[in-house]
Amino acid sequence: MELEAMKQAVVAALEDIKARDIVVLDVGHLTSMTECMIIASADSTRQTKALSSNVQEKLKALGAPILGVEGEAAGEWVLVDLGEVIVHIMQPAVREYYNLEQLWGGRPATGEKRRGGAPAPAA
Repeated sequence: MELEAMKQAVVAALEDIKARDIVVLDVGHLTSMTECMIIASADSTRQTKALSSNVQEKLKALGAPILGVEGEAAGEWVLVDLGEVIVHIMQPAVREYYNLEQLWGGRPATGEKRRGGAPAPAA
């Protein structure tokens, strides 16, 4: 599956279940582990799990490999590894604490903006 199509499919799957503050970061210039990270907020454990399930279901249907999923049992932070794209679904307090946007120093992907709330962080 093409990277751009994968990113769009992940964002659409997150928007289906009303994820907030979706950020798409290009990190390929920082690591060989992945090309892109998509970070989204969920309001509850139930929503975090639902978002993760929807991403997995939609991407699997499109033929994308699900390489791993971490954190579903607790539901505060779920990571879905799609290889070229890693999806982080976090409750707001966890997201604020770990501040992945600043940690990775990634730049917003071309043509992408922060969705569902606050403006994108300054680069």
